Order: sequence, then C-alpha cells, then structure tokens
Amino acid sequence: MGGGGAHGGTTYKGYTIPHNKRWHTVAGKGLCAVMWFWVFYRAKQDGAALLGLRHPWDVHDGHSHSHGHEHEILASDPLSPL
Repeated sequence: MGGGGAHGGTTYKGYTIPHNKRWHTVAGKGLCAVMWFWVFYRAKQDGAALLGLRHPWDVHDGHSHSHGHEHEILASDPLSPL
C-alpha cells in the first residue's frame, strides 16, 4: 500500500507523513497572519456591535452610503418644488 518512507517523512503506526516544503510552511504562516490581522481589524471596527454593547446602526457613527446625492437629484429636476 503506500510504499513506505521512500520520499522521507515521519512514520506513525504504518502511515508515513511527508515533510512539508519550505514555501508551504512560509505561505501557510503568512496567510494565517493575514487572517488574524483581518479578524482583529474587524473586531476593532465592529466589536461593540458583535458583543451587543452597541446597536449595529450606531457603530459607524451615522455614515450612510448615499453621501447626500439625493440633493443633487432634486436640484437638477425641473419639476422639483425646490
């Protein structure tokens, strides 16, 4: 069945676990670091809402996605009472 440890590795109860290549280890640690930085960044941004200390709509200090563009539409509409 598996051919033993011909390619190197650690054998445990008849199963040979191959050694990792260096770039696999470095890439795995790098992606793990990126994941944890992202988790901590999101916890900093939304942690109070996640823990229930603030309402989700209060967390972002009232910033909306519209940015006031509805006023430009009303001002450019010739039928608008404004």
